[in-house]
Amino acid sequence: MSPAVPDHVLRALGRTEGDTDSLDLLVRDQDTRRLVLLRALLDAASAAPAALCPPPLRDRLREDWALLEAAERADRAATRTVLFHPLAGPWAERLLGGLTTETAPGPGLRADLAHFTALAAAAAVRAGVPFDLRLTPRGGLVPLPTLGALRTGPGPARLSHRDGELTLTPQHGPPFTVRRHPDRTLSAADPRWLPVLTLHPLAPGGEPVVLDDVDPYGIAADDLARYGLGGAARVDDPARKQWAGSWAGVPPLLRIGGDHRLTEAAALLRCVVPLGHPVGAGPDGEGAAHCSGTRREAFGAVLSSRPATPAYFASTLVHELQHAKLAALATLVPLHHEDEAPRHFAPWRPDPRPFDGLLQGAYSHLALADYWQRFALHAHRVTHRDRAWAEHARCREQVGAALPALAGSAALTPAGRTLVNEMISVYHRLDDNPPPSGHLARAQAYVSTAKVIWQQRNGSRRQ
Repeated sequence: MSPAVPDHVLRALGRTEGDTDSLDLLVRDQDTRRLVLLRALLDAASAAPAALCPPPLRDRLREDWALLEAAERADRAATRTVLFHPLAGPWAERLLGGLTTETAPGPGLRADLAHFTALAAAAAVRAGVPFDLRLTPRGGLVPLPTLGALRTGPGPARLSHRDGELTLTPQHGPPFTVRRHPDRTLSAADPRWLPVLTLHPLAPGGEPVVLDDVDPYGIAADDLARYGLGGAARVDDPARKQWAGSWAGVPPLLRIGGDHRLTEAAALLRCVVPLGHPVGAGPDGEGAAHCSGTRREAFGAVLSSRPATPAYFASTLVHELQHAKLAALATLVPLHHEDEAPRHFAPWRPDPRPFDGLLQGAYSHLALADYWQRFALHAHRVTHRDRAWAEHARCREQVGAALPALAGSAALTPAGRTLVNEMISVYHRLDDNPPPSGHLARAQAYVSTAKVIWQQRNGSRRQ
């Protein structure tokens, strides 16, 4: 077994669980990788040819790095809140790719470099470090990661920070001031300040969760059509109240699924990126109209349209955080040596899946089957209980259809074999409290029909 992941941790994660120490192992590794990635940006900029990263841009990057160092010296925890913000991951990977390419630089690279200034400014604001910077807006906005965005209009703007006040001087229009409060939140009477919504911590003493609708790196455009996701959504005042109201009901509902569900959410979740409801959604985004996702490079973020109920909000977190856990685990220890060919039947998708996608999907649906079973056993209202049993039965049957391909793979590593064996144990443990026969029959018919349709579409591919 890998010395990086103790056996008891691997077994707990295989059960889709994990105590605080196990989850902290994943978080520390991801945070360390983020710091290494940021350092790699500075080195790549220094090594890049002048045609790719001209001296003025390189100098600007070094000045931004110096401001980050000053913020780190002033308040390490505040600065790392910004550096470890999940959406800084997609930005950093994209910028590193741009700095190491052999093609000519485009406007995207310059915009990515400019975002480093915004990142450094946000860290300095949180740490209380003064500065005077020139920023380039993007779509008329200057984002300050984890805090909000400044509406500037076209053209560069000056941003200064002194004595708890942030003053923006746009190229066109009057300046305005944003005030920093002791809790590091910002406020302004001027509507050109767009704060992010801060959701209450999931557990006492925990960190608040940012509902980030202004960061430009929240969504990868190519993921929208591929995964059926809605586009980016701005959260107006009525929507803020709806998100906050739904969020307030999430902690007790997570705990219904077991204390480990609340523990993992409190340990892993740092921000939610609001999505619009996908095409065909009703006004409340109910049922299949809901969409959600995660990004491997944005550890700690869940992308989601607004769930119709707190129960579905809780189940969305259960689902998506399993993807985050498994992806983080796979960076620590290889789980398999299968190739990336899409050949496997997965009842939750109409297209063939690669082995890793099958493993990810089965893992997250197993956690959902467990969550909804516990929910059903604790529900008092018949309608809530019936809906939970229906969700449980569907997820359970989907996992059962996927497990044979996972268990039968000769490409599993020892760590992967341990993980899958624990998944199988949890799957069989679900039999201790079977769903009502009607729900089970409908779930079995659903999976059988999905398989027939898949076979008709994909012919002789492996199942």
